[in-house]
Amino acid sequence: MKVGFVGAGKVGCSLGMLFEITQHNLAGYYSRTSTSAAEAAKFTKSKHFQNLETLIEESDTVFITVPDDEIISVWNSIKHMHIAGKMICHCSGSLSSNVFWDIEETGAFGFSVHPLLAVSDRYRSYQELSKALFTIEGNEHHIGEIKSLLEASGLKISVISGDVKTRYHGAAVLCSNLVVALIQAAEDELRICGFSEEQMGDAIAPLLMGNVRKVLEVGTKKALTGPIERNDKGTVEKHMDTFAGLDREIYRILSMKTLEIAKSKHPETDYSELELLLKNQED
Repeated sequence: MKVGFVGAGKVGCSLGMLFEITQHNLAGYYSRTSTSAAEAAKFTKSKHFQNLETLIEESDTVFITVPDDEIISVWNSIKHMHIAGKMICHCSGSLSSNVFWDIEETGAFGFSVHPLLAVSDRYRSYQELSKALFTIEGNEHHIGEIKSLLEASGLKISVISGDVKTRYHGAAVLCSNLVVALIQAAEDELRICGFSEEQMGDAIAPLLMGNVRKVLEVGTKKALTGPIERNDKGTVEKHMDTFAGLDREIYRILSMKTLEIAKSKHPETDYSELELLLKNQED
């Protein structure tokens, strides 16, 4: 199964390199920016297509790896070509295969394929792809072919429904991008405490990495520690009195979510006073 890419950015370059290394099935790249496609083709030892229709002709599966707001535009160009029997995939986390709303009229089969990974480097991230879980959804009669394509490159997959794609992507943002914001909030408070930039890593790393490892090992409920779990209303109240502005609201909202976990972990404990404190502190 020959695979071609429309778009030669970080995701396209990384996934294409993995296909070439593991299956030697990469046709090559087409991009509106010819230089970008040429560089990706050189890196992956594949072909630089200067004509979109030629790439489509030489590919059995086409990955559209362009920014989300350009996917429909690319599809509107492709759907008028001879694509019957071909697999058409995009790699958006938030969009489902429904963006190919009229694909049945073409005889092609549409899918979304998304790696749960922050693909940050055009030339190195392919080395990390095997660690990520890929979610796929789309044409139920041919989804097995996309599963086989990914599994042949050693990738882990999970089939999801297109109806939950937005919720799924939001969940991914919660445990990825928003964690960056949470760490920033912690660093901002530590700076007020007098910590230098050089000390930030030493201060945060053991807490952050230790918690992540524990959660992955035993789950959120068993990994939970701290004043919320201990029902330490006095400490939480002092924190709320100390923090201000957005950091205070971040602390309050995440404490409410933490309280849900604590109540599940210790159903025998009366957390009502702590819960009332957090609710009454709402801005």
